[in-house]
Amino acid sequence: MTAAENGRPQRVLVVDDEPDIRDLVQVALRFHGFSPVAAATGAEALRLAGRERPDLVVLDVMLPDLDGFEVCRRLRAAGRDVPVIFLTARDTPSDTVTGLTLGGDDYVTKPFSIEALVARIRAVLRRAAPPPAPRDGEEVLRVGDLELDEAGWTVRRGGAVVELSATEFRLLAYLMRNAGRVLTRAQLVEHVWGWDRGGDAQILETYISYLRRKLDPHGPPVIHTRRGVGYALRP
Repeated sequence: MTAAENGRPQRVLVVDDEPDIRDLVQVALRFHGFSPVAAATGAEALRLAGRERPDLVVLDVMLPDLDGFEVCRRLRAAGRDVPVIFLTARDTPSDTVTGLTLGGDDYVTKPFSIEALVARIRAVLRRAAPPPAPRDGEEVLRVGDLELDEAGWTVRRGGAVVELSATEFRLLAYLMRNAGRVLTRAQLVEHVWGWDRGGDAQILETYISYLRRKLDPHGPPVIHTRRGVGYALRP
């Protein structure tokens, strides 16, 4: 499997203040067909993100100037929706939620397997890519007053446009395709995040909360919790 898109290698910005980690990740990315570029500080990462327009950022949380959370915050404030994978030595629920709330797409704890990191990068890039155009005869997904157009990458509820991130969109699409069914947490994590991460229920719960916060102001709740099992979407 190559890391090329539209005939060019996908560019990954690697941000870490440890030279050994930067070098290791860059070598692995080149081997797997990516085009890496590296930064050692938060300020340098912001400059390169503007100049290089990377397809994804691997971002260490602990940096000597701006921390990784602040770098991500500034990227999002500037309107840059590039996918971000955090590298962190702190594997606590509060750090995970902070990173996701700021617009991060995934996180990897140190020490990490380089092959696992590459797999995470591929999974996040797949999620961030626009969905393929529907086949002839396929219709827009509709559940009650909720409408999701995969070709147009749009969601409406009661006629009002609902702005979703790429991960929120894929999570909602999967729930809508299985409307009325209770989907387990493991099913949702595996399908939406593309990685076997059974211990990361916190990520799923955070994104369910994001969806509810965006959908519920437009009508009655449509995402329902089955305690101890998972979630179901029904009007």
